[in-house]
Amino acid sequence: MRWSHAFIPTLRDDPADAEAVSHKLTVRAGLVRQLMAGAWSLLPVAYRVRQKIRRIIEEEIDAIGGQQFLLPAIHPAELWRKSGRWDLVGAEMFRLKDRKEADIALGMTHEEVFASVASELTSYKQLPQLWYQIQTKFRDEPRPKAGLLRVREFTMKDSYSLDIDNAGLDVQFENHRGAYTKIFTRIGVVPIPVVASSGMMGGTGSVEFMVRSQAGEDLVAHSPTCGYAANVEKATSRVDAIADDPAPEAPAPFPTPGIRTIAALAEAGHPADRQIKTLVYFADDEPVLVLLRGDHPLQEQKLADTLAAGELRAAVEDEIVELLGAHAGSLGAVGVEGVRIVADHALRGRTNLTTGANEDDMHLSGVDMERDIAVDEWLDLREVQAGEPCVTCGEPLDVFKAIEVGHIFKLGTRFSEAMGASVLDENGVSHPIVMGSYGIGLERNLAAVIEQNHDEKGIVWPVSVAPWEVVITVVKPDDQQTMEASDMLYLALGEMGIDVIIDDRAERAGVKFNDAELVGIPYRITVGPRGLADGNVEVTVRATGESTVVRLEDAARGVAQQVLAAR
Repeated sequence: MRWSHAFIPTLRDDPADAEAVSHKLTVRAGLVRQLMAGAWSLLPVAYRVRQKIRRIIEEEIDAIGGQQFLLPAIHPAELWRKSGRWDLVGAEMFRLKDRKEADIALGMTHEEVFASVASELTSYKQLPQLWYQIQTKFRDEPRPKAGLLRVREFTMKDSYSLDIDNAGLDVQFENHRGAYTKIFTRIGVVPIPVVASSGMMGGTGSVEFMVRSQAGEDLVAHSPTCGYAANVEKATSRVDAIADDPAPEAPAPFPTPGIRTIAALAEAGHPADRQIKTLVYFADDEPVLVLLRGDHPLQEQKLADTLAAGELRAAVEDEIVELLGAHAGSLGAVGVEGVRIVADHALRGRTNLTTGANEDDMHLSGVDMERDIAVDEWLDLREVQAGEPCVTCGEPLDVFKAIEVGHIFKLGTRFSEAMGASVLDENGVSHPIVMGSYGIGLERNLAAVIEQNHDEKGIVWPVSVAPWEVVITVVKPDDQQTMEASDMLYLALGEMGIDVIIDDRAERAGVKFNDAELVGIPYRITVGPRGLADGNVEVTVRATGESTVVRLEDAARGVAQQVLAAR
């Protein structure tokens, strides 16, 4: 490839709306252009990188027994209704009607479709199976942003394991964990496997692979000491017990004019850790009172998971007043009947607490959790905060932003039962197939590689996924000797299997150097009349910036050896 013939529209300045490093650099380095919010055109450089990421994924999934499929991206609604997810997913699913008014969805994931194919299996002798595809997915993100990190159309490798029992699922789950670790290592990111919420996927457990980045929208709690790691949607920490004074015989009301917040009540002499925070939610249209310690934030996904709620939303003001007779800021659960009440474990056994009286501008003191509030369920509802003690080692937790680059799920039999996918065991007894689901987003991983591999000059691609491994920068293309030497190097590197581009543009050398560094090509060979006069060229390593003068006749083989060693 000659740069003079390539389409690499580099830009000098960052896009005005970009915050994530990968967003800035994919645009500036000419990898992508935005068509509309959440929809990006991949230009040739990005396509080359994505193809290399794809090849690595295919190699590692094939190595654990994967068989590649390509299933439709357009799905009949009946499949999703069978699994119960047509209504559960909500607005994130793109839906349309065909000319016969049939409901259709654009696939955001393929559990239902793969399970329908699996219904052709009949015997345990056909198991285990591992099926996968690399397919376009669609998701109507409410806030697409950060370039390729949060989009509405993307490419995903999704694989599905099929087994006769949970023991087989465990084996395939661990095989995927190992394969994912190899994939991420090869493409150049360092993820942390974390315990995660399974969300709408359901099942018995899941693990996310998280890459630390300020551009991330997930929060991970991690102990550098013992290695504990979990998404804050699942994370726990040690909560030290608080010694309370005995409660009086009954709660006592007291006026709190204008006090509507935990902080304001604390300033009035009632510390936040001795308050009961009362929140009102609707879980599948059922009202729920959610109680936490005043200084503890609610983790909504924990609430949704533990309530098994298809739809969870905070109540609006009118609903709160109708339910409890007071506005937010004066709410409590003392004496409340006929409404489901759930409370965080940190409140269990607490006495002499303060809470709202369900009367505007009034609160109650002296509340005893066990005596005064009819809690239906005690749950883990609080969101872990940085610095809290780890439940495993007791050392302070680090909480940081991260990008999810992969997610693996133990689905169980939810989708196979819905789709009628079952097999007979050795005794002729029918069993629903036990499934696992495993996803990696290709463009998201491309962006994650940039997030972890860049400097002030641009992208620093690992050799394994670089669009080209070597760029030959021709200082003076109009000089015959320089061009002949450059062509010789180009041909020699190509014959040795090196992915090489020759920059033969009629541009100043500085422009070419800047572009090579911005695009992030791992090795640069600079060929110019001055060096050739002594029989030399210059080899520069992008990752370190180190330059070395080498003999022309040694350059191709020497660089090829470095490239092959780094692949």
